[in-house]
Amino acid sequence: MLVLTRKSGEQILIGDDIVITVLDSRGDGVRIGIDAPRGVRIQRNEVVRAVEEANVAATAEVPDAEERIKALLSVRRPDAE
Repeated sequence: MLVLTRKSGEQILIGDDIVITVLDSRGDGVRIGIDAPRGVRIQRNEVVRAVEEANVAATAEVPDAEERIKALLSVRRPDAE
């Protein structure tokens, strides 16, 4: 890992076409701007992890899921008459 110290307004170049600019630092946070080609995905790690965890949770087996679905499908709807 490369660790750099930058001041507000200073930039970091990644390759030929990605520029990271330090916009501001407030307390324990730093605001950065990222200029990259449209095809480069830029995502926050915590968001990616949250989506992955939600996907795993969504695939978890619910013990009585089959029975619950059957019960829902067997309920007679008033508009079905």
